Amino acid sequence: MQKDKLIGVDLGGTTIKFAIMTEAGEIQQKWSIRTNVLDDGAHIVPDIIRSINHHLDLYNLPKERIIGIGMGTPGTVDFEKGTVRAAYNLNWKETPVEVKSQIEAGTGLPLAIDNDANSAALGEQWRGAGENAQEVVFMTLGTGVGGGVIHEGHLMHGATGTAGEVGHMVVKPHGYQCTCGNEGCLEQYASATGVVHIAQDLSEEYVGNSKLKALIDDGEEVTSKIVFDLAKEDDYLANKVVDEVAFYLGYAAGILANTLNPSAIVIGGGVSAAGPFLLNRVQANFEQFAFAPVRKTTAIKLAVLGNDAGAYGAGLLAKQNQAS
Repeated sequence: MQKDKLIGVDLGGTTIKFAIMTEAGEIQQKWSIRTNVLDDGAHIVPDIIRSINHHLDLYNLPKERIIGIGMGTPGTVDFEKGTVRAAYNLNWKETPVEVKSQIEAGTGLPLAIDNDANSAALGEQWRGAGENAQEVVFMTLGTGVGGGVIHEGHLMHGATGTAGEVGHMVVKPHGYQCTCGNEGCLEQYASATGVVHIAQDLSEEYVGNSKLKALIDDGEEVTSKIVFDLAKEDDYLANKVVDEVAFYLGYAAGILANTLNPSAIVIGGGVSAAGPFLLNRVQANFEQFAFAPVRKTTAIKLAVLGNDAGAYGAGLLAKQNQAS
């Protein structure tokens, strides 16, 4: 019986997404279950095993046809041992969780596992905005800033597995304090929380009329989406905030492009929902900082796969694991 199907698992703090796809990456079935983080996350791996086995039975899909399972997870991944620790939103603390050995024993299928941002990067490179180019950098702008670097079609892990941590590039020396201990990391300027931090700081100095300033002064909740929506309505202060965010993103993209020479830098995550309104300003700043040959050959793009990126990337992890 020919092995021709991949299973991708995107493990998140609230939802676990699953997809069964062809070897070429066409999703044929997908479903999700809630993430049960009770009892130090002890139910998560058994729930994944149970859900995969149940759905293979449901779809009458013999395990002999499955090439393997790939999974993207929060936390720190030991790629050799297949363990995960410090995934605090899963209640997995410092003791490594034996994910690979448990899932392989419970399903009888090989598992490849990686960080969730890496998995999303691989998905966008393979089936999304990266258009299967071999050299792609991915930045995801959410509560924090994550990313992944794809070289020759495979994820770069670096000496200790931290390659692609683009959120911790220092873009403003002695800037905002970051949770990592450094100051001025990109994460503090281009994440959803960073956008709000910039808005609050600029509001203190601004004396003109602005809906954004009025919201902040009144103690109303301000989100990155509100900032971008007001900027689109020509709110002066909101536009100053977007300009600053785009400056740091463009600066970071320029450094990444000059160093890695990718064919594309793909920007995803919740903040990227601002779309071309943000991207055009990032592009203008990128062109200011990029080395001339790179400026002509590296495209700055918006991600296109949305919530499916992690599952697609996990599927490709399974495919590459079989080939290695």
